[in-house]
Amino acid sequence: MNGDNPEVKSLPEVKKIKVYGTRWVVLAIFVMYSASNAFHWTMFSIIADVITEYYGISMAWVDWTTMIYFLLYIPFVFPASYLLEKLGLRKIVLIGMVGTCAGTWLKLGAVSPDRFWLAFLGQSIVAFCQVFVLSVPSRLAAVWFGPAQVSSACSIGVFGNQLGIALGFILPPLLVPAGKSTDETTYSLYVLNGSASVILTLILLLVLFFFKDAPPTPPSHAVAQQDSTEFVISLKNLLKDKSFMLLFSAYGISTGVFYAISTLLNQIILHYYPNGNEDAGRIGLVIIVAGMIGSVCCGVILDRYHKFKETILTVYALALMGMVLFTFTVSTGLYVVYITSFLLGFFMTGLLPIGFELAAELTYPEPEGTSSGLLNLSASVCGIIFTNLYSVIFYQVDAMWANISMCLMLFVGTVLLACTSSNLKRQAAQTKKNGVP
Repeated sequence: MNGDNPEVKSLPEVKKIKVYGTRWVVLAIFVMYSASNAFHWTMFSIIADVITEYYGISMAWVDWTTMIYFLLYIPFVFPASYLLEKLGLRKIVLIGMVGTCAGTWLKLGAVSPDRFWLAFLGQSIVAFCQVFVLSVPSRLAAVWFGPAQVSSACSIGVFGNQLGIALGFILPPLLVPAGKSTDETTYSLYVLNGSASVILTLILLLVLFFFKDAPPTPPSHAVAQQDSTEFVISLKNLLKDKSFMLLFSAYGISTGVFYAISTLLNQIILHYYPNGNEDAGRIGLVIIVAGMIGSVCCGVILDRYHKFKETILTVYALALMGMVLFTFTVSTGLYVVYITSFLLGFFMTGLLPIGFELAAELTYPEPEGTSSGLLNLSASVCGIIFTNLYSVIFYQVDAMWANISMCLMLFVGTVLLACTSSNLKRQAAQTKKNGVP
């Protein structure tokens, strides 16, 4: 029985609840798959000076190699979320992996100064396949992991995306250094794209042979009680949920700021430190590694204390403080930038899995893939807006004012997040099933 809580529907009993060791294999393969896609996000923008010279293109085109990720996500998130519910995890991951692999091989064939159009096509295919990645972590965690591990599993799933971004920050500047001849840059790009193509093909084989759709029996009573809802009905329910829409807005703002800083990081660092090409890559790596640590720490905290709103609000406020520190210290020395970037990354990207998990709690029993898909939609829209806003202010007004504008956005997001509810419906379903009052 579900007691007096009207939010939790009475659904059929399931006799057996069990978690399987295979869940860790499935999660590990997903981490590799997610990383392989995210690697391409900043691959061109972090070596923007090299790419503009090699292909003879404007800086705006380099920015679009990153923003195409956001642009393509917006129209395709709803079909992808629908397919995730209809086809299941395995088929969705296979579709995304095949597309990512194909796009990477196209980019290998685009290593020539007159083939930027082909490089952009390959980048666009990889970017499109992101819609088959970003909604998966919360769904995979719920389908495969028990209530004591679901938040940690989600954070590890998000960790994969951050790992790929980290590699995308650090490897291109190392493998494709600035100041080389056209022939040397051609060779370097062959090494970069060729290595990525081979590794992606191997990951595709792992997905094909070892990635499973779901365990034989559900891992928790909350999942067992979660019935199938028509996608359109589920979507309408989410859009009518006030607390979810507040989270939707706050999450988009925070992630949009992170996307803007990451996309333009090479240009920001070179503005203050003209010889800081490799430092830009290393600072990007610091941001992402800090975010990985933050994600895992937050996942563990959620699984232990289940204080979802309190945790995300604290992390969000600290992300705002990190952005303020970055804004007013970025010109004082590279070592200071490394320190403030670590703080910024730890909190700003650390809150990503908390957003997914809080959304799942607020909107239960709606599918996790739909709620996380909407959060990523908000992030993509804000990513495009904030990247362009930052760029305009950066080049036409002042670099500091560009950073201050991002601080103001994060302040608005903090206020919105403070207004969300703390009604944890998924926790209520699990607790009542276990007989806890």
